[in-house]
Amino acid sequence: QVQLVESGGKLVQAGGSLRVSCAASGLTDSYYTMGWFRQAPGKEREFVASIRWSTGSTYYADSVKDRFTISRDNAKNTVDLQMNSLKPEDTAAYYCAADRSTGRVRGGEPVYWGQGTQVTVSS
Repeated sequence: QVQLVESGGKLVQAGGSLRVSCAASGLTDSYYTMGWFRQAPGKEREFVASIRWSTGSTYYADSVKDRFTISRDNAKNTVDLQMNSLKPEDTAAYYCAADRSTGRVRGGEPVYWGQGTQVTVSS
């Protein structure tokens, strides 16, 4: 079965950087799209970024474009989200997700989800 475990969330100051990671297991081949989502208190969960495991093709929400970078490590089976120039509004629980369908990931409905890791950006 697919398991996704996030790590790396913590408290950082505005303007700082942070890298969160998702360890994936149970993916039987590379034809999955991996995604990062976030949910702030009182707000709906939103798409942040995605990467197609087989091709490395990436896609970002406008709110994080040019600040965040998603990447995958085939050897370690991890998907990372490098976050730079962090803002207080980036504060949220960050979730890793996976699905064979890129459309379902970008549409916010991937099948597999991790438990989340908390990122807090102080002003």
